[in-house]
Amino acid sequence: MSCRVFYVSLLAISLTACSAVNNKQAQGSFDYQNKPEANELIIPDNLSKPKRANDFFVTDNINHEGPIGENMDIRAPSLVMPVAASSRVVEESGIAIIWFDKVLEDKDLLDFIEKVILDKLNEDQVSYNYITEDTEETLSKVIEGATSLKETSIKREGIRAKILESDWYHDEVETGWIFTEIEYAKSIRFRFQLLAKSHGRSVSLRVSLVDYLETNEKGGNNIMDPIDKQRAEKAMLNELIAAVDYNYRIQQREDRLKRANQKLVSIGKNVEAEQAYIIEMGLSDLWGNMPLFFEKHGFTITDLNEDKKIYYVDFVKPETSVWDSIWGDEAPVIDVNDSHYQFVLAPADEVNQKTSVTIYNSDGEPLTQETLERIFPVIEKGLSFRDVF
Repeated sequence: MSCRVFYVSLLAISLTACSAVNNKQAQGSFDYQNKPEANELIIPDNLSKPKRANDFFVTDNINHEGPIGENMDIRAPSLVMPVAASSRVVEESGIAIIWFDKVLEDKDLLDFIEKVILDKLNEDQVSYNYITEDTEETLSKVIEGATSLKETSIKREGIRAKILESDWYHDEVETGWIFTEIEYAKSIRFRFQLLAKSHGRSVSLRVSLVDYLETNEKGGNNIMDPIDKQRAEKAMLNELIAAVDYNYRIQQREDRLKRANQKLVSIGKNVEAEQAYIIEMGLSDLWGNMPLFFEKHGFTITDLNEDKKIYYVDFVKPETSVWDSIWGDEAPVIDVNDSHYQFVLAPADEVNQKTSVTIYNSDGEPLTQETLERIFPVIEKGLSFRDVF
């Protein structure tokens, strides 16, 4: 029992020690800062100076007013992570900025990025306000931020810019059990600068920390450490980049579902007023894809006339077994008689974006509307090529 208490005590001590570690500060002794500098070797004037190699020379031309010892921040610099599609950063830049290039052709890129920012602020329950929109002051501020990052090709003509600022983000640490009090509080506000080039296919997003307030047992402070400021800006920017990437994926998924559920096949009439299927596909594309449809649905091509866009086929209803239905391999069956058929393709409109498919039986008569409606569920899926593309 005493051993168990001893081990638990050691664990508590180790956890306390770990929690007290300052990740900004180097561990170990700082005695070096109290060591006096060695005097430079003085050579008398009547003696020749020895040859001095500069292979390992360390310059003294540095900032002697900078922090040393315990006051030095040893954390690695934070990075902007361009995880969103077609996003890019400017090398050797300490500014929290990123450029997005257009991914969704049917969306305005500036509006898309702006909506991501607003959604993020609403999710965090932080209010915001616009500083200016599309004014000379806005353009000057945003272009200045972009050109400082070697984007010197930006011209004022035709560009769009927006600046908005968030309200306070609050972070508080409470202590106590029954009666609690705030031991530490930090509040920050961000500015978001958007700039779209004149062609609208490239948009920059820059995040800046504009206000800071910290309160602890030592009192209040409104000056943030430069490294902490940079890390906070880049952390917020990385959250927005991840949100842009997520919204890209959501939009692309919706587009795929829309295309998958789009009604590409309907029943109508060809140019000769005969009952036919109308396909939302160009004549040449549909002609090239028809063999895939025939192969999957029990048709065998016996001949074709490419000039008149006619396929001559034989139909034999595919045989299915119990095992096919069990394993899910049962092919969709078109409910028509085994016979010879002709599939005649023709433009259904003047711009050739729709194609009519008229099916003639062995007597050269088009299938009736009743037959077309009966087999429509299988034909619609097959001529939409959903299981192929």
